[in-house]
Amino acid sequence: MMQPRLLAPLRALERSFTSSLRAAQTLYMSQSLFQRSLSANLALPKTTPLSRGLLPFSQVRYASHASQGTANRHSRDPAGKRLGAKRSGGEYVVPGCIIFRQRGSLWFPGENCGMGRDHTIYATQAGYVRYYLDPEQHPDRRYIGVVFDKDEKLPHPRNAPSRRRLNMVTTARIDPVVYQSDIVASVDENGTQVAGVAAVDAQSGPQLRPGYMYREANWVIGRAAEKAGITAVPYNRTNRWLAWRKREARAERAAQMKSLKGKKKPGKKAK
Repeated sequence: MMQPRLLAPLRALERSFTSSLRAAQTLYMSQSLFQRSLSANLALPKTTPLSRGLLPFSQVRYASHASQGTANRHSRDPAGKRLGAKRSGGEYVVPGCIIFRQRGSLWFPGENCGMGRDHTIYATQAGYVRYYLDPEQHPDRRYIGVVFDKDEKLPHPRNAPSRRRLNMVTTARIDPVVYQSDIVASVDENGTQVAGVAAVDAQSGPQLRPGYMYREANWVIGRAAEKAGITAVPYNRTNRWLAWRKREARAERAAQMKSLKGKKKPGKKAK
């Protein structure tokens, strides 16, 4: 049983708490219709008297911007397209070599150059790259060209003859060769005569003019060993000893090639 001196503070605290709850309930009942409809739309759970009294002191945070997350996450940092100059001025190029990659016609093709459908400028002749301006052709355009000589400059003077290599290489001129006249063959009592010389002589053999050589027929060359009396030993299928020797030689050769193939190069010794 509590003493009276302890009950007095508790009763005073109860009276102050009851008055604050009544004031909060009155403030809640006087809120606007808009806040009540908003509370209904949010589908708040069933409130108790205590929570109903504390509701005006709670804060509701509303979204001020629409969330933008996965919509543009993967399109902010695309891969590079590797645009720009691929060959510098004075560098040697061959036909088809790409000189400059671009989006749009920042540079225009000049002499011995072409432009692809993606505005890529490439060389059509072998030579040296030149970046230049040509006010006579256009006051603002920048051009890329290819020259044949390393010291040559662009643009060329007006009405100057254009140079074209046409993928041909200059070579030293060779003096024309004087060919001999056609051979006239005739047949008389002395035999067959070719340009006054006997075609076949019994003692010295066939006779031809200078610059020509005589070659025997293939069947004559094939029978040269037979005429010389050289004979080859025929192959005997029943000679197993010879077959074994050949098989051993093939196996030894294969093992040798395998050992050479699998051998690794010695590494450098660490200093």
